[in-house]
Amino acid sequence: MSQATPERIVIATRESRLALWQAEHVKARLEALYPACRVELLGMTTRGDQILDRPLAKVGGKGLFVKELETALLDGRADIAVHSMKDVPMEMGEDFTLACISEREVPLDAFVSNRYDSLADMPPGAVVGTSSLRRESQLHAQYPMLAVTSLRGNLDTRLRKLDEGQYDAIILAAAGLTRLGLKARIRAVLPSDISLPAAGQGALGIECLAARQDVVGWLQPLNDADTAACVRAERAVARALAGSCEVPLGAYAEMRAGRLWLRGFVARPDGSQIVRAEREGAPAEAEALGRALAEELRAQGAETILADIG
Repeated sequence: MSQATPERIVIATRESRLALWQAEHVKARLEALYPACRVELLGMTTRGDQILDRPLAKVGGKGLFVKELETALLDGRADIAVHSMKDVPMEMGEDFTLACISEREVPLDAFVSNRYDSLADMPPGAVVGTSSLRRESQLHAQYPMLAVTSLRGNLDTRLRKLDEGQYDAIILAAAGLTRLGLKARIRAVLPSDISLPAAGQGALGIECLAARQDVVGWLQPLNDADTAACVRAERAVARALAGSCEVPLGAYAEMRAGRLWLRGFVARPDGSQIVRAEREGAPAEAEALGRALAEELRAQGAETILADIG
């Protein structure tokens, strides 16, 4: 693996404010590592950014956020692409690799409202907006009296819709709000037993061509071993269950005293049935742990739920 100091690195990124923050964050870290290197951003609009009138699950899933960036890697316009790990498809093309996963921000969901302090404070019929079947199923199961409706758009658009009164509350990833200096908008961070996060939530991944081992080498100082192990376990659960936007599925791993504690669930979109499981193991066995947890979920009834949804 070549460790020669890079002279120029081009980062492909979506042009939403959060995506640009993430790319700028990686750019700053690379510039600190390699002061002589020119690090540039290549801003792009993806299909996922363009289609705002339909739920992601209906138009092709989260892969719509990465395809154009991967094309830029293939044709040489960019060297790396920075992604929110929860937006990266569970199955990546053989031409690509996740070169590193950086230290995680808070991975939990956030309750945002101008009217209420928590989900428990909301009256029957109050409207909660979310873009995620995972969140929707958990909300229906625990707060069946609330009206849960679809919410699309980038983070600023979602907050604007809340402020216009289209929703009484919305659920967002806490990490995005924190990164954009909007932590004050969070009325409550939802514990994982209320809203188990999506696989990879709160973590940034850097993708490059699998053949570019020079790039893989340059990026290793940005890799966080604990975060990477947790995310690998979570993604293994989702991959084994054909996880996508179309399946209400959560997977969340934490490091506890050097051990990896992994939890997961699969649910019906209306929350009428949820199966849960958890496993503990060594970080080095992260992917095997994820596959084992997925099998346990299947054995408990996830197979039937997935078949019915499919």
